[in-house]
Amino acid sequence: NIYVCPSGEVAALAKSAVAFDPSASDLPAMAESPEQFRGQSRLPRFAEPLRYDLVLRPDLAACTFSGSASAAVAVSSPTRFLVLNAAELAVDRSSIRFQDWAPTEVAQFEEDEILVLGFDRELPLGEGVLAMDFTGTLNDQMRGFYRSKYEYNGEARNMAVTQFEAADARRCFPCWDEPAFKAKFKITLEVPAELVALSNMPVVKETVCGPLKTVYYEESPLMSTYLVAIVVGLFDYIESSTLEGTKVRVYTQVGKTSQGKFALDVGVKSLDLFKDYFATPYPLPKLDMIAIPDFAAGAMENYGLVTYRESALLYDEQLSSASNKQQVAITVAHELAHQWFGNLVTMEWWTHLWLNEGFASWVSYLAVESIFPEWNNWTQFLDETTSGLRLDALAESHPIEVDVNHASEIDAIFDSISYDKGASVIRMLQSYLGAERFQKALASYIKKYAYSNAKTEDLWAVLEEETGEPVKDLMTTWTKQQGYPVIYAKLNGQDLELEQAQFLSDGSSGPGMWIVPMTACCGSYDLNKKFLLKGKTDTMHIKDFAASQSGQNFWIKLNIDQNGFYRVKYDDELAAGLENAIKAKKLSLMDMIGIVEDSYALSVACKQTLTSLLRLLNAYRHESDYTVLSHVTSVCLSVNKISTDANPDLSSDIKQLLIKLLLLAAKRVGWDPKDGESHLDVMLRSLLLIALVKLGHDETIKEGIRRFHIFLEDRKTPLLPPDNRKAAYLAVMRTVSTSNRTGYDVLLKIYKETSEAQEKSRILGVLFFSNLCNTAQLSDELVHPINTLLFLGSLSSCPDKDIVVQALNLMLTDEVRNQDAFYVLGGISLEGREAAWAWLKDNWDHVVKTWPSSSLISDFVNSTVSPFTSEEKAAEVSEFFATRVKPSFERALKQSLERVRISARWIDSIKSEPSLAQTVQQLLLQE
Repeated sequence: NIYVCPSGEVAALAKSAVAFDPSASDLPAMAESPEQFRGQSRLPRFAEPLRYDLVLRPDLAACTFSGSASAAVAVSSPTRFLVLNAAELAVDRSSIRFQDWAPTEVAQFEEDEILVLGFDRELPLGEGVLAMDFTGTLNDQMRGFYRSKYEYNGEARNMAVTQFEAADARRCFPCWDEPAFKAKFKITLEVPAELVALSNMPVVKETVCGPLKTVYYEESPLMSTYLVAIVVGLFDYIESSTLEGTKVRVYTQVGKTSQGKFALDVGVKSLDLFKDYFATPYPLPKLDMIAIPDFAAGAMENYGLVTYRESALLYDEQLSSASNKQQVAITVAHELAHQWFGNLVTMEWWTHLWLNEGFASWVSYLAVESIFPEWNNWTQFLDETTSGLRLDALAESHPIEVDVNHASEIDAIFDSISYDKGASVIRMLQSYLGAERFQKALASYIKKYAYSNAKTEDLWAVLEEETGEPVKDLMTTWTKQQGYPVIYAKLNGQDLELEQAQFLSDGSSGPGMWIVPMTACCGSYDLNKKFLLKGKTDTMHIKDFAASQSGQNFWIKLNIDQNGFYRVKYDDELAAGLENAIKAKKLSLMDMIGIVEDSYALSVACKQTLTSLLRLLNAYRHESDYTVLSHVTSVCLSVNKISTDANPDLSSDIKQLLIKLLLLAAKRVGWDPKDGESHLDVMLRSLLLIALVKLGHDETIKEGIRRFHIFLEDRKTPLLPPDNRKAAYLAVMRTVSTSNRTGYDVLLKIYKETSEAQEKSRILGVLFFSNLCNTAQLSDELVHPINTLLFLGSLSSCPDKDIVVQALNLMLTDEVRNQDAFYVLGGISLEGREAAWAWLKDNWDHVVKTWPSSSLISDFVNSTVSPFTSEEKAAEVSEFFATRVKPSFERALKQSLERVRISARWIDSIKSEPSLAQTVQQLLLQE
């Protein structure tokens, strides 16, 4: 029973070995007792898996499973112990053997999720086989090996699904459940004969014995445990092939394959594109993508078997919106990018998660820009940058490379820092190095670390070697410290004086210092400069640079096209020049977005007034581009919320001013689709109608209600296409109260009747909360909702608090899948926030039990706490959580409380602005 490791595998394993790391290696190989392994953050490295033979037998009726695992293990140091991960498994102790030896000690430490096996002799160095049998439960928590429910011919059924990232393979089989322990997997499944059984690799053979069949799969290449995948259920599929002949399939529930065609097309094109971009073929013989009814994340990049929630994979020409289509494209491209960045080359430990997620996020935009250039996708990428900048402006943020000391902490870093900031600093680096040099260096990195693991510094070393640039010194300032700078720009004669300071939304200035890749242009994009700001201050001489510019034509824009991950605060003269440039449409779309986002952030931090922000917003009143207006609209809705608390007497006028800013563009696109209009115009219509309803524009609300009633009589009416339904549903909810709940009941009826995941999510977004903007990343790969404003739901449209509670209680019933709690997780309305907070306190124990994923718990905390705006409420929240906080959501709680205090400070600042009311009146009178 000795497993002989082929020479190629030995080479790959040696290649993946990591340097000595106290957190990973300083465990006693010659320990005296299993107790010495308790409480360790990492598994010891004196024994590592080479290959698993895994047999699983799921019982879909009883919702249990049994299995046997046989792992070839390489023992590299003298020891009498084997230490691996196991959680929520019943291991048959009598079945455990290493070679022919039974352990004399078996300790399972549930709090650490480890299994320690002690033997009465020192284990021989070299390879041996560890075997054991085990049983477990197909849980309802959407992690590990779990059950998902679906209907077939009107009958409720269960399917079996795996979700192992980050550390949940251990809930399916005992294993070394860390990314660095790569091994080969040979999987066998025993399942009901009529079901489809999928895994990472193609089927070698099937044998049928009565009602059961045994399915044998090809052995996988070296991969990490979190990428193992199994799905068992009833499915249909459609298929296609890449240019190289790789078979690609999309699996759906029976009867829904037509909804998988769009994702299949994007998937095939993405694989072909990534093969060329990374200069490395797709590593596996097949790729399956499958839609799962119950799925906590948006999608998961399992090697060769990518799993998705239905709304992230399926697209229906008749029922899905343009934003749904874009979400599917981005999500598919993101997951398939992982087949190289994450699966082929895997981070060594979760500290380097951003190597997976940042790169997959960035390169997904590159793919979709290539496939759908008319979508202006790189401009939409600034949604990512904005999300990262907003979270990283908190003192309770964290570095891109964040220390992870225990498995319970991992989920908490699946946020906008790992995804959005990670993607944005990659874009900044690519801009600095140049696209061609960057691509070539990246391909070298993939080749060098294929089938092994890498750390962030490994990437920097390859990029530095290939380009000759000081990549490590530059990028370390961005990945190892949290935050980012604001660059203060001041004109002094013929000099532009620059100063950097760490930007924080609470108005303070942190100690951070960065090497900043600066870009600047003056009056024209033909006149531009590049340089590195290496110290706290620098001066740029502009005499020759700006010689031809004068008067209203004079403007200087730093951070061209927002390629850099920083903000800019201009002095009054420079700010006025940029405002004129906006009105004259002299700036790129990206720069117009950057200016309004920087101004908003500076206003929140009380570094400029709300008065000046409103003046700047007014400069965008003739704007008609979706990508720009999506950010302008986001700022408008945030201003509307804060002004209601800060200045109730003036809030109505501010609301009318914000409506005026958006109305011109809204009237241009109207309610009805037009022949030949662009994808972005369709998105813009939905965006503006939703915003106007939320701002209380009577005409839009009345028209939304009128069209909704027509829709009730004819669900296929062209008067309410999918893109416009959210606005109409929101309008209806504004009429709802306890005494007049007709609109709520009708929407709930539509929700129950539809089988389309995207329509269900659309309605849930309306019944629950508003403004997903400003929330942290939801779960691995709720993939940076393309434009979070497109998912706006609104309890603010329903002023009755009893209806708010009824909507929340709906989550506790079988009517709403646990996965769809994510649609609740937006910015809570002013009317609903007290009711929602009371509800969360009353139901906290149930929430923790029902949604154990730390990412989802974090979102409950964020969504319920962040909308408050007073120090008193922050103190009340702190008191409630004092005895309830856990490491898995501690950071989310601290961030939420920080947001409350930032809002309270901003309100105090707004109250003291002497000319705010006068400015609002002046702007309202302007044509």
